[in-house]
Amino acid sequence: MNSKTAQLRENGTEIVRLFARFALGASFLSAVADRFGLWGPYGAKNVSWGNFAHFVEYTGAVTSLFPSSLTVSFAWAATVAETLFGILLIAGFKIRMASVLSGLLLLSFAMGMAIGLGIKTPFDYSVFSAAAAAFLLAFWEPDRFTLDKLLNRLRN
Repeated sequence: MNSKTAQLRENGTEIVRLFARFALGASFLSAVADRFGLWGPYGAKNVSWGNFAHFVEYTGAVTSLFPSSLTVSFAWAATVAETLFGILLIAGFKIRMASVLSGLLLLSFAMGMAIGLGIKTPFDYSVFSAAAAAFLLAFWEPDRFTLDKLLNRLRN
């Protein structure tokens, strides 16, 4: 492979990594915005929850194997995790850790959705695909558009 082809491949790979980070991070933050009504009220077009109470109700369905007394705790834990992972992925900070934990979180969502709502639901919402993308990100080197790379350069 010549150097021009190798450079094109490397640039393309970096763009794909950047896109994957932003897509996952923005998806997490969008879901958090939805549960706090930032996309509109419950019942509005393209709004899943519209408020935290509806999100807690949904969380109860997804975590149906656990005692209902834990539902609010699960809802808050998911919200904190999605906010943190969304920010870390977009900023490109601690990508490997954020990617692995995002993949595990998404996989747990997918399994909970499959058990509580039926196997079709996590496929319809591409949760397994998002988990796979998060795990793939964990095994790639950080792209040049990350806080991780910038901090490594500053240290060296």
